[in-house]
Amino acid sequence: MYKSYPKTDFLGQKIIYLPSCHSTNDLAADYLREEAPEGLLIITDEQTAGRGQRGSSWIANVGENLTFSFILKPTFLQAPQQFRLSIAVALGVHDFLAQLLGEGVRIKWPNDLYYRDQKLTGILIENSLMGSTLTGAVVGIGVNINQLQFSVPTATSVRQITGREFHLENLLSQLCMTLETRYLQLKNGDYLHQRQEYLDRLYRYQTWHTYQDTTGNVFAGKISGIADNGQLEVETESGIRYFGLKEIIFLQE
Repeated sequence: MYKSYPKTDFLGQKIIYLPSCHSTNDLAADYLREEAPEGLLIITDEQTAGRGQRGSSWIANVGENLTFSFILKPTFLQAPQQFRLSIAVALGVHDFLAQLLGEGVRIKWPNDLYYRDQKLTGILIENSLMGSTLTGAVVGIGVNINQLQFSVPTATSVRQITGREFHLENLLSQLCMTLETRYLQLKNGDYLHQRQEYLDRLYRYQTWHTYQDTTGNVFAGKISGIADNGQLEVETESGIRYFGLKEIIFLQE
């Protein structure tokens, strides 16, 4: 499985397939420390200790979804610019899902992918720094493709939405192409354009919804932008507030 290679310059040109592993991100980090080439991709049918944002676990049915990590070396970015990579990766996944699903795909800050109000994809990026420069990044992605049953009502899959079963190897190649395209755009200096595209595709952007902060306070807010450091900018009745990871909860309505 996963013996064909995508039509890319580097992303996915070397693939390590494991039927089962504890975490593709952890394995990719080991390869990064051993100076593996940029674009090395590790994919598995089953993660026994998969991780998502905020330290959450990532659980998926065996062999039904895309679960993989890959190595990037974004040395053109400085530490304060780390969120630019998150934007590029989220746009790459959005491009891929929009090809399959059309309208309705949105990026939920910081970089989950939703179809309407249900989660399709989780992304976990772990950066390595030397001084103020990014020397490497491990990008972990889990995309719900063929799974039909979920333990939470807020999750969905491409198959649930379309009613079709998909060939995972073909989709991996397609996704590698959109991810590499967006990464190279960023590398070539197209951040401002990507930032605007990210906002245009952002879940709940410029509409009023209900949120909760770390004190338990529930409030109405309107996402109005993102700061350069990646913090979420939210307009509230008492003024503009900024939130980092783990500092705001999107409440279901």
